[in-house]
Amino acid sequence: MAQDYYDILGVSKGASEEELKKAYRKQAMKFHPDKNQGNKEAEAKFKELNEAYEVLKDDQKRAAYDRFGHAAFQQGGGGGFQGGFQGDGQGFGSFSDIFEAMFRGASGNGFGDQGQGAHANNQGSDIRYNMDISLEEAFKGTSSRLKFNTFGTCDPCGGSGGEKGSKPATCTTCKGRGTMRFQQSLFIVERPCTSCGGSGQTIANPCRSCQGQGRAKKEKNIEVKIPAGVDDGNRIRVSNEGEAGIRGGAAGDLYVFISVKQHRVFKRNGNDIHCRVPIPMTLAALGGEIDVPSIDGSHISVKIPVGTQHGQQFKQRSKGMSVLRGNMRGDMIIEAAIEIPINLSKKQKELLEQFNEDSNKEKNSPLTHGFFSKVKDFWDEINKDK
Repeated sequence: MAQDYYDILGVSKGASEEELKKAYRKQAMKFHPDKNQGNKEAEAKFKELNEAYEVLKDDQKRAAYDRFGHAAFQQGGGGGFQGGFQGDGQGFGSFSDIFEAMFRGASGNGFGDQGQGAHANNQGSDIRYNMDISLEEAFKGTSSRLKFNTFGTCDPCGGSGGEKGSKPATCTTCKGRGTMRFQQSLFIVERPCTSCGGSGQTIANPCRSCQGQGRAKKEKNIEVKIPAGVDDGNRIRVSNEGEAGIRGGAAGDLYVFISVKQHRVFKRNGNDIHCRVPIPMTLAALGGEIDVPSIDGSHISVKIPVGTQHGQQFKQRSKGMSVLRGNMRGDMIIEAAIEIPINLSKKQKELLEQFNEDSNKEKNSPLTHGFFSKVKDFWDEINKDK
């Protein structure tokens, strides 16, 4: 038997809309797949939560559920919602989307529904803009002027959708709701009004420039600030800079998606910067200092100890990337790449051969000596058994 929707959300049958929303929010954050990757039970629980909330947050669906229980939504039970409830088509793609949807804001419904009826139909769409920036710009932060074409408010009618002197009138068919209700067995189904197209208003004398929409294609030119510390894949939301709404409806938002280009010297790992530095064999053997560039444009003096080995790392604290929305910096990791000399002269070869003859393998090359000693013992044990 299917579990009661009120029990799934952990609320009483008389719970208010705010109590339902609060309970769903708490449970959704706990069982969201992004926080429980690979956990099938959490995934199933999250689906149950969505199903329960989709029904109980809607007054008409809730009334049908309170009267008939789960039977009200089963196929063949007189319902017009075949295959269960899919919500408002918005869903939550990632864990962060839950918070964004909850606090989207202006409509006052607190859960990203963008209003009901005519208001929802009038609202403009959001816009995505892809921006490439350099690693230096990601470190310092930057501002960029974006140009793109989208719907803006129609100038001749000022967004009203009507010719001068012509004012929109409330649609007599839907009484300004923007939707029409139809009885389907146990349910009342809402659809956009066919007379006003879902706007809730009709215009006797539409604007010839925008055909009554109140908006027209325009080039938008806005400046966007990119904060220091942004990383590849981050997005920046600019409110009300998306498409203009129909006939004065609220504008959508602009989402700027950041792509950080690869750097020719540095590699980023979170807030840390990695730099692989070639070091001459002689410097690695004798020790000394090298100057290494930093992402902020300064130079860092790094001490190379005597006998530095290939792959050895040196950490420079607080010399990495800026931390997003913080005053700290990550670290810089310098990795030594020991360079073996090539194109040797005759004299250089003789010197190296002399060095090799004079070397104490155990003392001067302990890793090499230790490895081949283990190899010799290995072969001796094998030959002993033969």
